[in-house]
Amino acid sequence: MPWHAELHLDYSLQSGRSTVQHRHSGPLRILQSLYPEGDAICHNVLVHPPSGLVGGDTLDIDVQVGAGAHALLTTPGATRFYRSTGAAARQHARLRLANGARAEWLPLETILYSGCVAENRLLLELAPGAELLAWDLTALGLPHAGQPFALGSFTQHMEMPGLWLEHGRIAADDSLLRHSPLGLAGKRCLGCLLFASGTPRSRPQREQATELARGVIAGHPLARWSGATSPSSQLQLLRVLGDEVEEVASLLRALWSVWRGHFWGLPGRLPRIWAT
Repeated sequence: MPWHAELHLDYSLQSGRSTVQHRHSGPLRILQSLYPEGDAICHNVLVHPPSGLVGGDTLDIDVQVGAGAHALLTTPGATRFYRSTGAAARQHARLRLANGARAEWLPLETILYSGCVAENRLLLELAPGAELLAWDLTALGLPHAGQPFALGSFTQHMEMPGLWLEHGRIAADDSLLRHSPLGLAGKRCLGCLLFASGTPRSRPQREQATELARGVIAGHPLARWSGATSPSSQLQLLRVLGDEVEEVASLLRALWSVWRGHFWGLPGRLPRIWAT
């Protein structure tokens, strides 16, 4: 029987401390709030006990960050979309940031098992003065375990309403998309890191952030398969293709650290859960 799980997180700033109120239904929740960087930044780990989604399952995640609060959200492991008999499995995340709020959306990779019918949506709504660092990392199959992505499909939707929309579908049997140099060029991992702001930024500010990104890219083994752009006055993007999850993740983490310092004056301290 399919599972429909929901998680609602509401962050607020109380006497200098970012706190969260939450409610859930179904197998989706957060662990205890952590403060490794002090009271101003609340770290939370999203946990889905079944550890994966099958056809018909739906995860709905709604995150609201109040004025002045700062939330960092991650996961303890990969999100897995397993084989489906026909129905789609869906994960929908919506992040809403109030004036002056900050958020970091840093889930570990999404793994698409052969035969899955998967949909992953990320909706970003930022008030003036709000800022967000977020990434997405997707792996097509597990070829080293003898499980390539040979059947099924994956739909990805990322949107800032009125400013940016990215919608695409990867079918396992679409050899032109998967192997063409104008498509995925035979790579099985794709990553994206973004910095979004609710207030437009000047062209010199955007160019500076883009040059910082290109400097990080230039020193990385995946430089040939990476690129940094600023498609709007409120968005900076890094895109990367690779063969291995860890090599793509290493570039995302490197630039996340640089941009975190550049935009917010904060060190790139990795979430504690990743070291356990």
